[in-house]
Amino acid sequence: MKKTFFKTFFISIIVFSVVWSGFIYKTVIKAEGEEEVYQETFMDRLVDGKDDIIFLVLGVDSKDTSKNSKTRSDTMMLCRADKSTGDISILSIPRDTKTRIRGRQNEEKINHAHAYGGPELSVKAVKDLLGIDLEYYVRVDYNIVKEYVNLIDGVDIYVPMDMKYSDPVADPPLYINLKKGQQVLYGDEALQFLRFRKGYANQDLGRIEAQQQFVKSAIEKTLRPENIVNIPQMIKSYYDYVDTNIPLDIIMKFGMKAKKFSTQGIQMATLPGEGEYINGVSYFIPDKEESDRLVKTMFTEQRTVESFSDDGNEVN
Repeated sequence: MKKTFFKTFFISIIVFSVVWSGFIYKTVIKAEGEEEVYQETFMDRLVDGKDDIIFLVLGVDSKDTSKNSKTRSDTMMLCRADKSTGDISILSIPRDTKTRIRGRQNEEKINHAHAYGGPELSVKAVKDLLGIDLEYYVRVDYNIVKEYVNLIDGVDIYVPMDMKYSDPVADPPLYINLKKGQQVLYGDEALQFLRFRKGYANQDLGRIEAQQQFVKSAIEKTLRPENIVNIPQMIKSYYDYVDTNIPLDIIMKFGMKAKKFSTQGIQMATLPGEGEYINGVSYFIPDKEESDRLVKTMFTEQRTVESFSDDGNEVN
């Protein structure tokens, strides 16, 4: 069986590098020959009073974001950035979370949504699961890991165990060989760390914790002044390996306030719940009461999501 793996994202790209460099990209070093396109609501969105943005980050089982619409998502993180305070909230959603997916008869694992309907259906599944207003997504392929980590001169992380695993038939082939201990991981080593999943005592939850630690360390490294010179290459990496429906004018608006963000304002959590086997299948069952409380704490702008009928269609 083909092994799944973690094609990570970097909140540091989205919140720091990309929002900042996105602004520079449009105002200073716009790509040669690219036609400038302004949507009808460009100025309205650029100057409106909304201080936060909520988006879903998806890592998927494919090495090419342009060819991965029918694959399951391997990582889901709900993110909120507030440009008025510099606060960042990141909520990891276990891939095996049992939930309703629009258009499906029975509840399934939430990572199936991407295979059925791409990032748009994944957004709807998270929207329904957590009861939040959500429309934006960021989808990445694993190539950004190696390139970006090298750009910021590695990520300092504690490897909690010897990590050794091999799967030559995976896509791409998987060879992991890391030693336990504090160390700086570069491109391929960072990818090995993020793809490792077999040795954690609490399985996927342990892997999620490692992902969160890695992301926080990457943010801290990105914020160092010496990485400012890497902004042009960060822009290129973003456009090469990131697929998002966040309009560029919104990215620009947050880019103007990027200096407010810092590691001190980061809040990370995992959806509360427990693992359970149902008919021989492993699921993660969310604790609804605790999940509702956590979502209200981390994502303060609560809105009522659209209801949907038994056939999976939205009710207007």
